[in-house]
Amino acid sequence: MIVLNCDSLTLSFAGETVLEDITFFINEGDRLGIVGVNGAGKTTLFKLITGEYSPDSGAVFIAKGHSLGILDQYLDFDDNSTLFEEMLRSYPELTAMEERLNSLHAALDAGDISRAEAYASLHDRFTREGGYEYKGRCRGTLKSLGFDESFFDLKISVLSGGQKTRLALARLLTVEPDILMLDEPTNHLDMDALFWLESFLKNYRKTVIVISHDRYFLDSTVTKVLEIENKSARMYNGNYTRFVEQKASDREIQERHWRNQQKEIARIEAYIEQQRRWGRERNIIAAESRQKQLDKLERVERPDALPKSIRLRFRKSLESGDDVLHIRRLTKGYPGKPLFKNENLLVKKREHVFILGHNGCGKSTLIKLIAGKLEPDGGSVEYGYNVDIGYYDQENQELCDSNTVLDELWNDYPHLTETEIRNALALFLFRGDDIEKTVSVLSGGERARLTLCKLILSKMNLLILDEPTNHLDINSREVLEKALLDFGGTIIAVSHDRYFISKLATRILDFNSGASPDRVPPGQLFDFRGTYPEYLEYKEKYLVSDSADSSSKGAVTESREQYEAQKKAQSDRRRHEGRLRRNADEIAKLEAKLDGISAEMHGEAASDAERVAELYESQLAAEERLLELYELQEELEQQGDEFD
Repeated sequence: MIVLNCDSLTLSFAGETVLEDITFFINEGDRLGIVGVNGAGKTTLFKLITGEYSPDSGAVFIAKGHSLGILDQYLDFDDNSTLFEEMLRSYPELTAMEERLNSLHAALDAGDISRAEAYASLHDRFTREGGYEYKGRCRGTLKSLGFDESFFDLKISVLSGGQKTRLALARLLTVEPDILMLDEPTNHLDMDALFWLESFLKNYRKTVIVISHDRYFLDSTVTKVLEIENKSARMYNGNYTRFVEQKASDREIQERHWRNQQKEIARIEAYIEQQRRWGRERNIIAAESRQKQLDKLERVERPDALPKSIRLRFRKSLESGDDVLHIRRLTKGYPGKPLFKNENLLVKKREHVFILGHNGCGKSTLIKLIAGKLEPDGGSVEYGYNVDIGYYDQENQELCDSNTVLDELWNDYPHLTETEIRNALALFLFRGDDIEKTVSVLSGGERARLTLCKLILSKMNLLILDEPTNHLDINSREVLEKALLDFGGTIIAVSHDRYFISKLATRILDFNSGASPDRVPPGQLFDFRGTYPEYLEYKEKYLVSDSADSSSKGAVTESREQYEAQKKAQSDRRRHEGRLRRNADEIAKLEAKLDGISAEMHGEAASDAERVAELYESQLAAEERLLELYELQEELEQQGDEFD
């Protein structure tokens, strides 16, 4: 059954078309992900669906009797209400019935028997409609999104922006509308809340539409993807990974068809031109016949250009020492809230260390201590030899709101010319009038791009990153990932972006390590050397809850050592096999090159003394390198016996 149909939606603002001829439909139970670069029109499409905006043309049809629920419509909180009172506002009918029942019950207690029938009737209705479950549902949803009971009586006025967003999400999810619309729901959620939300949506029997830049989340939850690109939209079946594969395949096929048709058109046009030059009657007839054929040809459109992406490359300074960072007995906390105590940590050169944990556990505090932005209560943070730091702040507090974009960059790098500054900004899509904007009016994505632009102009061999993918669209995240993979230095980062972590991490530090946040003692930082997928596998197999006894913990410690030894052996084997394969590939290429040189020397170049001399020099160099590779191959094969 079709529950939502968008037919030829077009919308313009101030004469500029934002969306054009958007047509799609979704069936009941579909989970649709909407993707596109920042500014593509994703949120605008949401507002067209909810009726907040009216289209210039086209229409939105919602199945009769189906309710809409959208995340941002619940952000209008009463600051004087408590968090739990705001949750109960999601059930106005049940709360009104409960108040009426309490009133009737009081009357009965006072001896007014005439209220008995009204009480019994209302009580039956209250029970049927979930009156005895809704408060429990509210509590369960709040706890799943990181609000334990200590939050329930807090006033809305003391909540942070992120906490208000999570409260809005909790209110929406507990109501369970027929069409659930979520705009960037993963913002401000920690790992535990993300896993819970994914599980909730996968088991949600109604329809879901979600805008997200979180690729891991999209892969886990959606069954269809709608991409908005160049003002148009196209639907793909499957999750995010399937969408990426299908889009690349479709573009390749369309590009090939377009090129083939262009060759055919050029061939026909050349034939027509030739026939007209000859000018005889039969030539003119032939030319006109081919022209008619060309006029009737259904033209294949060339794929539209992809949206422009930022260009990013981190500039590495001189090599640091092998020991990049040494933390000794580090302690930090706030009044009534200890975070960690006596933490010790050694970070080696070229490690990619990612810090995980629930919101409020101290991840950003630790990263600021490492970056020198905070002072510890105890202990020390010591850098190794020749360490140059680059720091990215998730809140972009290093930006001055009163500066223009141009001045913000130029003030930090006064030795650069205006042209060099403009060129750097252009790499991050700041062009034309954009560079004259004041920082205060920039969107979250623009502030993130400006902060990254400032970062790449300095040289560093240690990058400290606090939620670097926040506010970045998928294209920009992928560019950032590639730049970090190409960066030859050390990385220490905090992130909730699991796709990003999976691509980059070689070591995981987890404040939570699988136990529920309210039971994790301060100062317990779990150190795992390996990738994020390996950590998830290890966590599932070996980590125990806080309630496990000491003997179990001892067994786990031993299992951990065995597991890590096994993983190291597997890693060593893979590394060795990779070296062996690369060496064999280079040998094969050099042997083929020598065959080519020999063939040319005794063939077409035989009479060209200068060319023969060049080939001879190339042959000597190739043969020398080939001998080295043969020796290395023998050595690697002998080493390989150790893995058998």
